Amino acid sequence: MNLINLCADLSAKLLPTDISTVELPLALLGAFRRKSISFFNGQTDEKTIVYWFQSKSFTIDLRLKDIELTPVLQRQGWLGQTLWDREQQVLSWQVDSNSNYQNHIQWPEPATLHCIGNCILEFSPSNAYVEDWRQQANQGLYLGLRLEKAVHLKSNASVQLDAGLIICGDLVAYAQSRLPQNQQAILPFSNLIEAHQAGIDLEQINQLEVSVGSLSSGVQFSTQNHRLQQLFSLEGFEYIGENQLKQVKEIEGKTYALYFKIDIYQPHYQFQTQTSTTAASHTWLTQEAEHLLHHAQATY
Repeated sequence: MNLINLCADLSAKLLPTDISTVELPLALLGAFRRKSISFFNGQTDEKTIVYWFQSKSFTIDLRLKDIELTPVLQRQGWLGQTLWDREQQVLSWQVDSNSNYQNHIQWPEPATLHCIGNCILEFSPSNAYVEDWRQQANQGLYLGLRLEKAVHLKSNASVQLDAGLIICGDLVAYAQSRLPQNQQAILPFSNLIEAHQAGIDLEQINQLEVSVGSLSSGVQFSTQNHRLQQLFSLEGFEYIGENQLKQVKEIEGKTYALYFKIDIYQPHYQFQTQTSTTAASHTWLTQEAEHLLHHAQATY
């Protein structure tokens, strides 16, 4: 069954996630596009395509220089566990090697965050950079699925695979790791350039998928060019109980059963696009609106 239809059919059976159990600041939930990154050397990048989708406990991240022309060896995308240090108020990520398009960690520092309106400012503790993220989601279905196990149906053998799906209203992100034989071939090398120079085929390297787009328009950005303009693979799902969904799908011409755990489920969630402030600030903005808000608009 189609995943969206399945969620609608299960609305009486699936209990919405208790938002009070979310350890992250609620402003971090949703789908974010990077507006800019500014570095310590005075340079700013406003053109690289960067998306951050956040579920309750995991992140999907995609970074491309260009929609289609980013060289295969330079594409970036990963799926990782999100770690929030409440005491230090810093965010970090645990990304396994088989869940990262690149085979090294590109962003080693944790992040300190400040939220204003629909904007999240992410600061590196060393002041190496600051990133300006903008919430893209407004309201609607909020669903996060994280793969627990994968089984090759013909042999009934378990396969080492990682995958995750996050839906925020109409927006979608999907990540799926390389099949283990392709990942194992890449692991001995310190970077993808070395792996390719040693004879690893570009198709093997490019097998890790991170795709971002929408339910209505399909894939708009991806590590895999052939996925562009295609609909997300949301067919073949069934509910098997205990907050678990199963999907049967083909990967590289072979059929697999993917068992997903529901990480978060809210049938209709209102994503945060505004933040609170003082009464004095409200008064100030109203008084100075003719100047302050003359060119102001919501930007994403």
